[in-house]
Amino acid sequence: MPRPRSNLVLIGMPGSGKSTVGVILAKRTSRGFVDTDLLIQTSRKRSLQDIVDRDGYAALRDIEEKVLLDLSVQNHVIATGGSAVYSDKAMIHLKSDGLLIFLDVDLATLESRISDFSTRGLAKRPDQTLPELFDERFALYRRHADITIQCGSLNQEEVCARIIEAIGSSPLPGKGE
Repeated sequence: MPRPRSNLVLIGMPGSGKSTVGVILAKRTSRGFVDTDLLIQTSRKRSLQDIVDRDGYAALRDIEEKVLLDLSVQNHVIATGGSAVYSDKAMIHLKSDGLLIFLDVDLATLESRISDFSTRGLAKRPDQTLPELFDERFALYRRHADITIQCGSLNQEEVCARIIEAIGSSPLPGKGE
């Protein structure tokens, strides 16, 4: 019998609430918490925006893929960067010990949450707009997700409650092991 997948991996657009929801969800489910954007910034001693500005968006995606492939944790909530879904290798790796949960937020809500799209440190083409990025990534999030949570009108606590409800019937251990 295959072992249960112990991690909860949050995927979604920038501004979807992955980091904020992740901290709350980790506490609620007695799991550790990892934010891969913070891992990138700590390991490189640079902000995501600085990486994009100096090295380009493709370099950020490459760094993100390496960080994700090197990640080896169990019983954690993992908040990924919005561009993590561009790497099939990283998604397969994360899925090997985790459920991928897509925090699905509509474009209008994202636009209201992201005050300055140009300084957010996004791994996107320089000329790419938020609607274009949304359209490009949406199919990838849907393809990789084990669970999709519609969360545009929900607060963080409600999103966590929906996730906990959804994982109740998924192949994960309960609290800790």
